[in-house]
Amino acid sequence: MKLWVFLIGLIVFLTALIIYFSNNKNISPLSREIVADNLTPALINKSDVNNCVSEERPVILRGNSLSGFLEPGAELKILVDYYKCHELGREDVIAYNYAGDNVPIVKIVKAIKGDTFHLKQSGNCWNILINGEITKNSQNLPYCISENGYKMLSLYENDYKNIIPKDAYLILGNLTGGSLDSTQFGLIGKTDILSKVEY
Repeated sequence: MKLWVFLIGLIVFLTALIIYFSNNKNISPLSREIVADNLTPALINKSDVNNCVSEERPVILRGNSLSGFLEPGAELKILVDYYKCHELGREDVIAYNYAGDNVPIVKIVKAIKGDTFHLKQSGNCWNILINGEITKNSQNLPYCISENGYKMLSLYENDYKNIIPKDAYLILGNLTGGSLDSTQFGLIGKTDILSKVEY
């Protein structure tokens, strides 16, 4: 019963969000990670060779989960609907609709469907191995997550037999100990990825 109430509430919220941004196309979503900026007066339509059109919105990064890679105050562009006709790639920077908040967060895609996924203890923390390699941040430092992060991710490691399933992704900030990312809420689905982020 509680799950149905949550799902109905989520559908209502997402519908309201879509209607709001459809009627206010010059307003970028607010977030502790990204905020609107008046760098351009209107959205810019961008087309690629496949005639896939996405809306480009200028934003300013807030929060420090990407420090060392992208600093608070960095000017970014979000490409709305980009992934409707493009595949997500490893190291893509994305805006993600985190269910625990009503605003998106910005993270880095570290593992995609078909990647092998393993957790290995290293001293008093855990490394994340993707395709047999220790996952590192932009400064070439290994992620070394806490016992809580291990407990969260080990559920997926066991359930999916060390393989990232279709339409599931591991996303991380740039802080080696983890942040508000997959170390706290696990693998994510493609449907909650709002846009690609360019920097």
